[in-house]
Amino acid sequence: MPLGQTFSDGNFSAKLLSTLDHVEYRRIESNEDFEDIARLRYRAYKTHNVLPVAATKLIDEIDFDKNAHVFGVYYDEELVSTIRLHHVTPEHRVCQSISIFPEAVNGLLDAGMTLIDSARFAIAPEYASELSAMPYLTVRLTPVAAIYFDADRVLQPIRPAHAAFYRRFFYAQPVVPPRRIPTYDFDLMLLASQTRELRSKMMKRFPAFQSEAYERRMLFARSSNFDTAPLTILPTARIAGRPNSPEMSYLT
Repeated sequence: MPLGQTFSDGNFSAKLLSTLDHVEYRRIESNEDFEDIARLRYRAYKTHNVLPVAATKLIDEIDFDKNAHVFGVYYDEELVSTIRLHHVTPEHRVCQSISIFPEAVNGLLDAGMTLIDSARFAIAPEYASELSAMPYLTVRLTPVAAIYFDADRVLQPIRPAHAAFYRRFFYAQPVVPPRRIPTYDFDLMLLASQTRELRSKMMKRFPAFQSEAYERRMLFARSSNFDTAPLTILPTARIAGRPNSPEMSYLT
């Protein structure tokens, strides 16, 4: 389902949960895994004609930043998509959005906000139409991160064609209007979502975006907090969505 396509909330919510049953998330940390992510990014960006001008830098230095979290998303053990999330704070101002829209992002940070920056989203071209729920289940990690880090805003540096999707689905509001970005040679704009709205609206509307605390810890706690880093993380939306789940409290 292309971004922005209309759908019945109930039917689409059921489809998300059904697809999520086949999904696992993996934290990308080894050189071999990063090579797989670089190949996936290249194929996805080339297919959609959105390769950066410096296309050789599909893995860059901020992939290894201490506040960066790069994930591979697997469907029946096949790598189908990836996303990079940055936890951005007034003390640690590293992310993709700040390099493109420095005044706007620094303004939010100067106001004392903490942010989740969502970037480097890519889905394998051969799965884009077959698994129409995968873009949503990839960006699912964004509100999950916002809850774990108790962030104030989620940032979306996007192409203007995708703005309607983020406004409707993520309740995002424009921060910077579209403008040509030389690094990419196409227009980008910056949107931001209030995380409280994501909790109170989106997760009630689409239970697949809910999560248990232990899933959030496995996704975002650093390896030093574990005896061994988890190889795969299974989504917990079905458990978190039960009426008696203690996790339901974060939706209020």
